Amino acid sequence: MGFLEYVSEKCDCYDSHRESKLKKRQLRTVEIKVKMDCEGCVRRVKKSVEGMKGVTDVEVDPKQSKLTVTGYVDPNKVLHRVIHRTGKKAEFWPYVPFDVVPHPYAPGVYDKKAPPGYVRNVLDDPDPEKSALARASSFEVAYTTAFSDENPNACVVM
Repeated sequence: MGFLEYVSEKCDCYDSHRESKLKKRQLRTVEIKVKMDCEGCVRRVKKSVEGMKGVTDVEVDPKQSKLTVTGYVDPNKVLHRVIHRTGKKAEFWPYVPFDVVPHPYAPGVYDKKAPPGYVRNVLDDPDPEKSALARASSFEVAYTTAFSDENPNACVVM
């Protein structure tokens, strides 16, 4: 490091703490599942997050019970604010497109309440028993189904 760089660092008025705060705040899209029955519920859910600092866009889809918030916000704070302001049960959007999951119709993954084309996101779920078959590789599935009664080409060694 040269002398000029050293002096410029010492004389710089730039606040490094402020820089770290700006790096934390990134543009995010937060999807939340909230049950909405009527237009009043939709309005209440939308108003609960519209006034939040950092929110740039709010979209509500009452048919899917989905709230989408875009902005420089913390997802946990958005979820807490929706729960607190509306008094409704809310959770992060638990569904992903069925193309993302290796075995979308495994028990625990397939959800009848999911919107069309979506299944429950079990790849991020820490419970290994619930999503063991959904995470199984094709090699494991081949061995599991080799001795199945439902497989017509199964091994008949019994």
